[in-house]
Amino acid sequence: MLSSLDLITAFVLFAFVSSITPGPNNTMLLASGVNFGVRRSIPHALGISVGFMVMVLAVGFGLGEVFKAYPPIYTVLRYVGAAYLLYLAWKIATSGPLSVSDSASRKPLGFWGAAAFQWVNPKAWVMAVGAITTYTPAQGYVTNVIVIATVFALVNLPSVCVWVMFGSALRTVLQNPRWLMLFNLLMAALLVISLYPLLFVESSFS
Repeated sequence: MLSSLDLITAFVLFAFVSSITPGPNNTMLLASGVNFGVRRSIPHALGISVGFMVMVLAVGFGLGEVFKAYPPIYTVLRYVGAAYLLYLAWKIATSGPLSVSDSASRKPLGFWGAAAFQWVNPKAWVMAVGAITTYTPAQGYVTNVIVIATVFALVNLPSVCVWVMFGSALRTVLQNPRWLMLFNLLMAALLVISLYPLLFVESSFS
């Protein structure tokens, strides 16, 4: 188990700051809160936290070493992630006002989609690798990896939900279809901008 209170405190702060600051996940949750409200966006938020916890476990138990040994695998993953982010940006950009007639057919990103997205999310990889390499003591390593992954998920969930609630609070402001369209275009643009570190910054696995 993690024995140092200072280390645990530092890690919780790292988990909070990295979870609540802007990134692809929080951009999509903000847009989901605006377009679908809090209740329908909860599976999206849960998928992020659970998917990220699984990613931290995988990195801690050796996936990061696989990428270091075989960098082309991670390169392929990066470009798949870029394509998927562009698809999500297009979906957000083309979202219109949610009327009663299409409320059943239009759906936010669900639990499994959000969980799978973590594997192509550049910010999630940075967070997972940072958590394992910086805050996981070698003594009792297996237990520490499990603790790190669990604590990160517990800190992450309320942090990302802040963005959903903020988006939901903006719904009344964005009742005008023109303002909603501009908001969705802005969110889509931010997702595209988030591709910069994914495509143009050298990864730690190369």
